[in-house]
Amino acid sequence: MNVDQQIDELIEREGEYVNHPADRGGPTRFGITEQRARAYGYKGDMRTLPRETAVQIYRKAYWERPGFDEVAKRMPKVAEELFDTGVNMGQKRAGEFLQISLNALNQEAKDYPDVPEDGDVGPMSLHALDRFQARRGIMAETVLLRALNCLQGEKYIAITRANQSQEAFLYGWLLNRVGALC
Repeated sequence: MNVDQQIDELIEREGEYVNHPADRGGPTRFGITEQRARAYGYKGDMRTLPRETAVQIYRKAYWERPGFDEVAKRMPKVAEELFDTGVNMGQKRAGEFLQISLNALNQEAKDYPDVPEDGDVGPMSLHALDRFQARRGIMAETVLLRALNCLQGEKYIAITRANQSQEAFLYGWLLNRVGALC
């Protein structure tokens, strides 16, 4: 699936304007928070954020800037998962999940060196991804997706344990986010 299709499906899942009292992101439209919209120069009411603006923000901030476009050249399904996770949990967190997974899967750094778990998907992370794929072959993407989903699910549960008001979102997160793109 190309990035335009991913963005369209994401916007469909995120829906129109929402301002749930327990949502720490505040008012959103198409899943874009007011803070993110303002950072990209949108000054209007969030209820009227144009879809085209949301698409541009998703492409720049959630696909290109974190390097998920480069991941897509290697493992498209992993990139799709990182994109979705980045939208819901932050791009850095999605990048960290990738790095944590790659480090856990490198057989004590025998297959490739550990990468910094800083959330920046740059040359070192991409090299590790290439080495992982070369070493593990056709099932590499499937295994990596499972590892990413495990970390994501664990984080959602940790969020709700730390703040019970977030339980309002857990069912939807687990239904629509964890493993939904596999």
